[in-house]
Amino acid sequence: MAPSASADSCNGCNHPRVCFYQTQPDWTIGMADAAYQDVTASYQTLSSRARGADRVYNSRNDDRAMLRFTNGGSTYYKCLPPNGTIQFSSASTVTGIRIDTASAC
Repeated sequence: MAPSASADSCNGCNHPRVCFYQTQPDWTIGMADAAYQDVTASYQTLSSRARGADRVYNSRNDDRAMLRFTNGGSTYYKCLPPNGTIQFSSASTVTGIRIDTASAC
């Protein structure tokens, strides 16, 4: 009999989600404040629990996450590769996400 399959998880972020952590302690204890998993053609505006996150983790194995953020009044975009983590400075505010089926940034 084969063992049961298990989903990948890291820091409380179950596959296939992109998880948002408001603070370093949230990341350290593995308590994601919000998560997104739907592939979309346009950016989704983040909920209040995700907006302005300190750290974002992409638990997906094949899909990148495009993140929209503001800094100093300007809007920027960053690509978060599969199984990647990004940390934002306190001067940046993450405001949107788009999950793509492409794996490369």
